[in-house]
Amino acid sequence: MPESNATAGNGSTPLVYKRVLLKLSGESFGRNGESGISITEIKGICEQIKRVVETNVQLAIVVGGGNILRGRNFAAFSATINQPTAHYMGMLATVINALALQDALENAGVSTRVQSALRIEGVAEPFIRRRCMRHLEKGRVVILAAGTGSPFVTTDTAAALRAREIDADVVLKATRVDGVYSEDPEKNPHATRYSEITYQDVLSKNLQVMDAQAIHHCMEHGLPIVVFNYLKAGNIERACAGERIGTRVVTSNQLTEK
Repeated sequence: MPESNATAGNGSTPLVYKRVLLKLSGESFGRNGESGISITEIKGICEQIKRVVETNVQLAIVVGGGNILRGRNFAAFSATINQPTAHYMGMLATVINALALQDALENAGVSTRVQSALRIEGVAEPFIRRRCMRHLEKGRVVILAAGTGSPFVTTDTAAALRAREIDADVVLKATRVDGVYSEDPEKNPHATRYSEITYQDVLSKNLQVMDAQAIHHCMEHGLPIVVFNYLKAGNIERACAGERIGTRVVTSNQLTEK
């Protein structure tokens, strides 16, 4: 794991990760199985994020929009909406989630900025790498919306790319399950959960961690991915602190369990 000379809020404990990219799916903004935005769900996430910020971790968040509209699926079932248009609609859905998260965090006393890959100056700054990094250095949470601004690119890939751009130490993939399994644990209760796995094994086994492009980007840069269950109280803070929860996806050289 990368180490930093920065310290946590108490000034004594070295931070394992100084700068973190957290990927929140659109589904995390709503109740399980429901569409739309749940204020209760957002408040729960904000409480964890506030405690992360208090430890001096620099936090950028890439948000999805699947709770409102998933462009790829919408295009597949619509004969009247072109695929690029559907993807742009999905990007706008992420902006809605970003604005909801921003207000919830600000009301909790957390300083934030929303940066969008689509130019929507009335509600968000454009994504500018150096400006984003400066916000992080000043202790602001930067919420990154609209993916990469291009259709046919998932928000998982956007998370990997933004993490590389801002020199993040890790990509945290927040999910509703407690890591990466050999099979769907809901379908096979005997599925094996991996505490660590290599990028190559994720790709060869076709495990549903992130899409292949995102995995390749992280693999090329040796950027660890941690997949964990954000619904368990305190898990976002534990993941940001480098505690061993969920599943770490790394290179073979980065494995700690040989």
